[in-house]
Amino acid sequence: MKDLMGLMSKAKEMQAKMQAMQEEIAQMIAEGQSGGGAVRVSLTGKGEMTALKIDPSLFKEDDVEILEDLILAAHNDAKTKVDAAMQEKTASLTAGLGLPGGMKLPF
Repeated sequence: MKDLMGLMSKAKEMQAKMQAMQEEIAQMIAEGQSGGGAVRVSLTGKGEMTALKIDPSLFKEDDVEILEDLILAAHNDAKTKVDAAMQEKTASLTAGLGLPGGMKLPF
């Protein structure tokens, strides 16, 4: 019974730490770029786009498809950075728990 109480206590502590981590990640801003910095996108930790900057040299009628591709690439770059930060923070938070590798948290 003592072990069960200790486990429950650790679970509550972990839940509080996970919530704090999620709030911290939600507040972060990641910037992605493509085209050598010609297109820049900023995302929150929740993946919401907050800013988009496009170099004026890209505004040519013939380059619309290229511009669209660059925007998508910059967005994906920023999203990858948000995901990596979340994975890193989760790994450091769960380091002593002995969870199997590749387990995604939060559930």
